[in-house]
Amino acid sequence: QVQLVESGGGLVQAGGSLRLSCAASGTIFSINAMAWYRQAPGKQRELVASITSGGNTNYADSVKGRFTISRDNAKNTVYLQMNSLKPEDAAVYYCNAEIFGLGYNFPLPYWGQGTQVTVSS
Repeated sequence: QVQLVESGGGLVQAGGSLRLSCAASGTIFSINAMAWYRQAPGKQRELVASITSGGNTNYADSVKGRFTISRDNAKNTVYLQMNSLKPEDAAVYYCNAEIFGLGYNFPLPYWGQGTQVTVSS
C-alpha cells in the first residue's frame, strides 16, 4: 500500500515563508513526476508546481519566482519552498505522485491528504 504523507502547512503572515514536505511510503519501485496542487474554497484544484524524476520543473505563473519545488529521490520525498506568501496563496495543498508500485507495470497516481496553508494579511 502506497501512501503520501504531507507536512509543513500552517499559518503565516503575508510576506512570510513555509516549506511543505510530502513523503511517499510503501512498496515503491520508482516514482515518475511529483507535483503540488492547491485548492482554495470555491475554486478548482490547480497545479502549483511539478518536477520530473530527472529534476525538470514547471510552475504556475502565479508562483514563479516565489515557490521552489525540489525532490529527494533517495527519500521518496518532494518539497515545496514557498516564499513571499500572499493571501491568495491560502489553500489546501495536495501532493501528487506517479508511482510504480507492487503488482503494476505502469505508474498509478497517488494523492496526499492535503495540508492547510493560511496566509494572514
